[in-house]
Amino acid sequence: MILKKAAAKIIQGNLIIYATSLCVSDLLEKNFFQIDRLDANLKNEKGYQRVLDERRKKKFADYLINAWKENDAYLPTSIFLATDKDIIYDKNTNTISFDTNEIGSFNVVDGQHRISGLIEAVGKIPELKNFQIPVNIAVNLDVISQMCHFLIVNSTQKAVDRAIVQQIQARLTNMIQIEDTPTLPRWIQRQVDKGEDRDALVIAEYLNNQDDSPWKGKILMANETNRAATTIKQNSFVTSIKKYILSANNPLMHTDETIKRNKILNNYWKAISNILNEDDTLSDTALYKTIGLDLFNQISPAVFAQLFLVKDFRVEKIESVLRNAFRNLDPEYIKVGFPDFWKKGKDASGLNQAAVSKYASELNKAITNEKDDLSEIEI
Repeated sequence: MILKKAAAKIIQGNLIIYATSLCVSDLLEKNFFQIDRLDANLKNEKGYQRVLDERRKKKFADYLINAWKENDAYLPTSIFLATDKDIIYDKNTNTISFDTNEIGSFNVVDGQHRISGLIEAVGKIPELKNFQIPVNIAVNLDVISQMCHFLIVNSTQKAVDRAIVQQIQARLTNMIQIEDTPTLPRWIQRQVDKGEDRDALVIAEYLNNQDDSPWKGKILMANETNRAATTIKQNSFVTSIKKYILSANNPLMHTDETIKRNKILNNYWKAISNILNEDDTLSDTALYKTIGLDLFNQISPAVFAQLFLVKDFRVEKIESVLRNAFRNLDPEYIKVGFPDFWKKGKDASGLNQAAVSKYASELNKAITNEKDDLSEIEI
């Protein structure tokens, strides 16, 4: 299908945008647009859209249906489409023209809920096919640049799930040469440059999928359907990993051997689980929620420092270090080393971040300040 539309050409740096309008009937054309969603298991490296919120779509569709009946339907905000191809622009007539079979499918960078709502509404009121919507079409924009623009739009103008942002920033770290992409907001640029989201997601993916991992299936990844087994969201897990594991004071980060690093972290959590959730008997425990994750991530630098001294990272050795620490705790805090403390509704469930930090501080002292026996020493 050949489309010819009145349009204004907008140039923003290297970005060319055509501001135009489309009818809903245009969107209904076969392969006119696609919504490339981010895959929860990271198999689709090109996807970047969040999961469609059915409630939000229905709410918008209901508004259109009711407003149309009253001749009062409005949609002034523009939809952002993108293609990696060029579109013919006639500056004499201020029009664009293109063959949808050659250009399509347009990627929806922003506006998937509005498009989905429009299409649902047309199913009930066919006359809405003629409803016009403002559209910005970006041309010659490769997938990586589209990803960047999605991140800019949804991070600087309106809220988007932090887990989605983490996934996209991690992918940008892997996929791009920064100078070849649109200028990102400084705070996003720093995250991409540092690569922390990518490194933290590698850890999360490993622990969430490894058969012998205590965390297997417990992390709800971005765009993943909620499951009964999950105990923590990717956003919280990655944030904790970035803050406490991927820190300069953590000896584990002084090696670039990612596979060994992941195995050490798995052994660390096996040891914790063996002591505080032996044989995985607690079906609902705070150990695998943000409270437990933050506490044991906070003390990990002290634990790993002990392990690096002896170059022993076996589960048995880690258990030994942790058990000694629990024994050396002051009586006020010693209960943290018992499974009952972590049961649903028990002490751990009521801890706030300040209390978690206090327990971590006491455990750090217990790990690093073991008392030496001086009874056999002559002075």
